[in-house]
Amino acid sequence: MVSAAEQLAANLNFGAFAKADELKKRIWFTLGALLVYRLGTYIPLPGIDPNIWEQVFRSQAGGILGMFNMFAGGGIHRMAIFALNIMPYISASIIIQLLTTVSPQLEALKKEGEAGRKTLNQYTRYLTVILAAFQSYGIAVGLEGAGNVVSDPGMFFRLSTAITLTGGTMFLMWLGEQITSRGIGNGISLIILSGIVAELPAALANMLELGRQGAMSTGLILVVIVMAVAVIAFIVFMERAQRRLLIQYPKRQVGNKMFEGQSSHLPLKLNTSGVIPPIFASSLLLLPTTVANFNAGKGPEWFQWITTQLGHGRPLFLILYLALIVFFAFFYTAIVFNPTETADNLKKHGGFIPGIRPGERTAEYIDYVLSRITVIGAIYLAIVCLIPEILISYASVPFYFGGTSLLIVVSVTMDTVAQVQGYLLAHQYEGLIRKSKLRGGRRR
Repeated sequence: MVSAAEQLAANLNFGAFAKADELKKRIWFTLGALLVYRLGTYIPLPGIDPNIWEQVFRSQAGGILGMFNMFAGGGIHRMAIFALNIMPYISASIIIQLLTTVSPQLEALKKEGEAGRKTLNQYTRYLTVILAAFQSYGIAVGLEGAGNVVSDPGMFFRLSTAITLTGGTMFLMWLGEQITSRGIGNGISLIILSGIVAELPAALANMLELGRQGAMSTGLILVVIVMAVAVIAFIVFMERAQRRLLIQYPKRQVGNKMFEGQSSHLPLKLNTSGVIPPIFASSLLLLPTTVANFNAGKGPEWFQWITTQLGHGRPLFLILYLALIVFFAFFYTAIVFNPTETADNLKKHGGFIPGIRPGERTAEYIDYVLSRITVIGAIYLAIVCLIPEILISYASVPFYFGGTSLLIVVSVTMDTVAQVQGYLLAHQYEGLIRKSKLRGGRRR
């Protein structure tokens, strides 16, 4: 029998969307905020010679600068005030999550509910300022050492650059929080998504231009397009895949009434770690290459050999990339999902997994299942990221068609669409309730 919620979900249409005024306001607010972000990526940093920086960036585009430029929506290519983007905030969030697993004080805050969450968010903001300040000062020093990029190098340039870039990151952090609370979707994720999507047309035009010039064959272009569609479909399937553990609740008596036992499910995603593993793996592997390129071939021979072997498409790069993705998939899953805490919560509410003793045995069973589905999730991430990586290396496919960018775009889009459907569903429920009240009033 089809439930009422399923019936409503099946009837979601543009007519319902047109009547949902609150949803339309949230969407317009989100679009306006993202427009402000995109405008900021075109405001250049003071004191930079754009022509010389263009040459430097071209020489470094295959390294870590190219990857971060993708997340920054072209902000690093233009060396804009939003060049750091939201990455320091993401790094700070991950660091705070790591610390909650080793610090009893932070772990206690995490268990305090809403008040503890607000305190942890405040710590994350403070750490974001510190990380952004260090990174922006490092960028200023790096720009001064990259030829004649800076017109007037010195302490004033370093401080002004550090203040400008840090301020840009803090503004984006605030903008992301506003989108989350007053708009639709996760603001931080949407900022990264908009940066990637904004550069996709240019990457597609670049690929078609390569085809026109004969650098890429028509067949290869078609293969890339078909591969992108297939990867997107694969990502959608895997991101929606879950392993559901049956949870049983016993009969309970409240006053003189006896309530029947209920059953529900504990959903475990195949890819609990999200997009973090490929981002971390790419950052670690591209860092030595970027440092070597900035040093223009200087340094010991062993370091030069390592950076050469870590080039895109090289066997050592692909092997380490695969190993790091698998490692971070397990590592980050262990951070964000605590089987012991989940088992304790089930025990407090009287829930249990049939055939498994509540408490420690339940935690062991959840950990057993989670470890095995994480293997599948890690293999999925490796496939999605390695196949485009090989095409980027051997077929000169634009960097934006990489697995990480497609993974971010598809995942964030799915989450945002789910929220839109949730608002439409709530709006239709409110309409049904109002109609039922009117009918009840007429009958009286």
